[in-house]
Amino acid sequence: MVSTNQIAAIGTLVGDPARAAILTTLMDGRALTASELARVAGVTPQTASSHLAQLVGAALIEVRKQGRHRYHRLARPEVARMLEGIMQIASKDAATLQRKVVTGPRDAAMLKARTCYDHFAGKLSIVLTDRLMEVGAIELDNKAGLVTPKGEAYLRERGIVIDDPGGSGRKTSRPLCRPCLDWSERRFHIARKLGAAICTHFFEQGYVRRVNDSRAVTITPKGQKALKEKFGISKIA
Repeated sequence: MVSTNQIAAIGTLVGDPARAAILTTLMDGRALTASELARVAGVTPQTASSHLAQLVGAALIEVRKQGRHRYHRLARPEVARMLEGIMQIASKDAATLQRKVVTGPRDAAMLKARTCYDHFAGKLSIVLTDRLMEVGAIELDNKAGLVTPKGEAYLRERGIVIDDPGGSGRKTSRPLCRPCLDWSERRFHIARKLGAAICTHFFEQGYVRRVNDSRAVTITPKGQKALKEKFGISKIA
């Protein structure tokens, strides 16, 4: 059983602005160096190393060595879901306090389409989820989801392989489909293996590309065409 002290410890780690910046930056699924994360958090490399050590110790992030470099990434999808939940609550608090929020192009891009660990979030994820439900490819509620036999064929015809989203040739034990509450849209979108497979396919096919070093992604002309021809989605507001 999880103790209140354990909950408080996680809250303290996430509650620090620099560590929060590090964690949210890693939500796009990439692995970054300590120097890159130090720049994002606005702290010195030494301070960043201290923060990273604490996050690794709490199993919120993991470190992978490649050559002379050490790369940091979120330890598991559950960490990303926890952060999305905090964002949802934080955005409600901002609305309750009636704080004036000025949104720029980057904010608009994040609202339209972004990555959430290994799957899409934002308006792109919602319209894809709605479309897959409309054609009977998936069944989804606020607790669980599944890919129908019709959905497996529908996705396969569009080049989306659910069993092997990372291209490794291995099958994983992750559930095929799971609802994830989108903090900006306040609706559920697709996560887990199906969400990861769609995200991987869209990047590999050049349907989307990253916006600088942000979690935001932009839909390319090729992606707009694919959405319309393959999924019947003509426009994402």
